[in-house]
Amino acid sequence: MTGTSGDMPPLHIHHGEDETFYVLEGQLEVHVAGREPTVVAPGRACIAPRGIPHAYKVTSAGPTRWLVAMTGTSFARLVRDASVPAETATLPVDPEFDPQEIDAISARHGIELLGPPGTLP
Repeated sequence: MTGTSGDMPPLHIHHGEDETFYVLEGQLEVHVAGREPTVVAPGRACIAPRGIPHAYKVTSAGPTRWLVAMTGTSFARLVRDASVPAETATLPVDPEFDPQEIDAISARHGIELLGPPGTLP
């Protein structure tokens, strides 16, 4: 995944899988309910356990790249179902999404959205 300073998903829970963030470049701050925020720098990882509200925020000034590993397949299916086919062989600008549509897609895959981007546990 890639992101720029301030990028943050909605606060959410994965009900069926753990999520691991491994930073390649830049820095993330991972917020997991019940824990202090974890700063994840290149070469470091952080786990957000299933069933626990969490979100991340890109905190580096430059671009940030990271890998996401999941213990199941529901997140991969969510990404597939929410994706828009690329029109060119370049990285696209993030499209605008209907929050209600994303909420419905997420719910079908066992992911519960708890608040808009910027909401912390």
